[in-house]
Amino acid sequence: MVLEGSCRLVGPADAEPVGLGPGDLVFLPHGSGLTLTDADGTAVSEPACAPGDPDLSAAFTSDHVDRTGSDGPSTTLLCGAYRLDPARTHPLLRSLPELIHLPARGDRRPELDAAVDLLAREVRTPRLGTDAAVPALLDLLLLYVLRTWFAGEAARGSTQGWSAALNDGPVTAALHALHRDPAAPWTVAGLAAEAGLSRAPFARRFTALVGQPPLGYLTWWRMTTAARLLQTGDDPLRTIAAQVGYASEFAFAHAFKRAHGTSPGAYRRAALAG
Repeated sequence: MVLEGSCRLVGPADAEPVGLGPGDLVFLPHGSGLTLTDADGTAVSEPACAPGDPDLSAAFTSDHVDRTGSDGPSTTLLCGAYRLDPARTHPLLRSLPELIHLPARGDRRPELDAAVDLLAREVRTPRLGTDAAVPALLDLLLLYVLRTWFAGEAARGSTQGWSAALNDGPVTAALHALHRDPAAPWTVAGLAAEAGLSRAPFARRFTALVGQPPLGYLTWWRMTTAARLLQTGDDPLRTIAAQVGYASEFAFAHAFKRAHGTSPGAYRRAALAG
């Protein structure tokens, strides 16, 4: 996010350079490498942020800057990153392009601009509670960036994949239902009822838009939710099993190992060690 000044984004891959000004947002869903230069395209020796950087904090510090020619105009940027498990990345993110550019003067939603303004204020002038406010605002910013992008795709009539799924009322209703209560004993017929469709048309529609059959996606979501619970809490395995729809710890462990290649206990130990 450009707070003040201007720059030029080069990359990823063979994409055309993008000029950035105050309030502009750039989102790279796949962690592609990028380079930021002066507006005149000053040559650089290496990307400022490289994909797979083992120390993301180093890649985003204010000192990670080439100050050659620092007597000229200055540009202030706010950069951040999310660490994601590549094996469990949600298909919604995988369906996004390499680069999303949301210009300040573009067709942006008011809530996105409000999140940008609030985040910029907290970063520029840290106050009591800033450490708690910034992570929450970053989460909101990501949400609003995705909303803005998908709304733009729908307005342009270019929806496909998850973009189309999130603009399809019946499929969205089914997704909300299984996300809201993954432990429920869902069947295709039950999800079809949530969608307001008969069983066969719903199954075809869901699979075509989401890329997985309804119960296949349900299992994926349950295992992803279980992994998060194992990483972030200390509930016993039987409790987590019940939270994701398994009547026994044994059945849960078997399904988890099939999905993640390791037992729930080993997964939790590895997460704690990391």
